[in-house]
Amino acid sequence: MKKIVAFTLLILITTTLMSQTKSFYDFKVKNIDGADFDLSSLKGKKVLVVNTASKCGFTPQYEDLQKLYEKYNSLDFVIIGFPANNFLKQEPGSNSEIKQFCTSKYNVTFPMMGKISVKGNDIHPLYEWLTEKEKNGKLDSDVKWNFQKYMIDEEGNLVNMLNPKINPLDDQIVNWIENKL
Repeated sequence: MKKIVAFTLLILITTTLMSQTKSFYDFKVKNIDGADFDLSSLKGKKVLVVNTASKCGFTPQYEDLQKLYEKYNSLDFVIIGFPANNFLKQEPGSNSEIKQFCTSKYNVTFPMMGKISVKGNDIHPLYEWLTEKEKNGKLDSDVKWNFQKYMIDEEGNLVNMLNPKINPLDDQIVNWIENKL
């Protein structure tokens, strides 16, 4: 009986390890200007991934995201914004319109990617990885709304997910950046 239990545990552990074959760094996306952006270029940095929208009640979070980026980008920290139109069509603009909005209204200088889908049948592969424990090795999550935040460590591992209501300057994020967790 002990051999069967041990063998079963070995299979479970092996299956879990094999199912997480990708890290955050294995993905390539398009930036807001349409150029390829290899996430492996962010190795060694903490990354906050945020799905964004221009016509949302949480849109003012762009201001605090920019403050966070300005304060910590010299400490190997980066924010990546992914515009998405998945919630009440709150991001209807083209990539160029989104870029214009972000830079003119909020002076955004952190990297913005091209518009993607963060849920549903057309979910982007990166967001599949972010939201499925069998792919990210950490947790299952549904993207509930715009400005949901995913924390990625310096090795490309998912650390945590924070709901859209959490302000970018919240202690959970600041302490993680400053290694006070």
